[in-house]
Amino acid sequence: MNTFDLSGKTALVTGSSRGLGRTFAEALAAAGAHVVLNGFDAARLEQTRKEMIEQGYDVSAAAFDVSDEAAVRAAFERFDAEGRTPDILVNNAGIQLRRPMLELSAADWQRVLDTNLTSAFLCGREAASRMIAKGGGKIINIGSLMSDLARVTVAPYTVAKGGVKMLTRSMAAEWAGSNIQANAIGPGYMMTDMTRPLQEDQDFDSWVRGRTPAGRWGKPEELQGAVIFLASSASDFVNGQILYIDGGMTAVL
Repeated sequence: MNTFDLSGKTALVTGSSRGLGRTFAEALAAAGAHVVLNGFDAARLEQTRKEMIEQGYDVSAAAFDVSDEAAVRAAFERFDAEGRTPDILVNNAGIQLRRPMLELSAADWQRVLDTNLTSAFLCGREAASRMIAKGGGKIINIGSLMSDLARVTVAPYTVAKGGVKMLTRSMAAEWAGSNIQANAIGPGYMMTDMTRPLQEDQDFDSWVRGRTPAGRWGKPEELQGAVIFLASSASDFVNGQILYIDGGMTAVL
């Protein structure tokens, strides 16, 4: 089990003040890593940091906009100065916008792509340049079952998550020779605050349960084993892959 031990490692988890990002942060901290929490809302991020410290986790916080190139570069320079350059990067930050494409503005399209996809490129580039110098590292991008499948009214999200899959493969192609493992996790329909309106929609809830071979929604904690695996030495020969954790939804018609 020592291969899953993250003691002495530093992990940056973007978008981790709540939701799945916090779930990933708790898993990595429980495995021994120092976790740098990230979010855009400094007050909410600080509250999460305090709560996790009270739970016994080793965490710090860095509030910055992951879709802003200058802000990302400045944040990584601060990490360097503080001796907390990430060994592990989890690109989790994301937003959702539900709107038919005929009613979708170019600005909203770009906002979803910048938050869900461009941020992963910007943070990944900064992290990788430092990981190469250190002799290796782990990048975990958070995709979705929509990295492979589409649904109505979520076109920019689907495009962004499809891009995350190919960005992951591109990272592996360019950086595997430098001992960087870049992989992705593709969650299915999970029970989070973001999906609560869908859970409460009887028709949608019935569709999810009927479409998923497991017959239910996923629980956030069911993603924790995967993020520990991909962040640890247990995955040292795994590269460019996307692990779907969706109760079998992407496996069936």
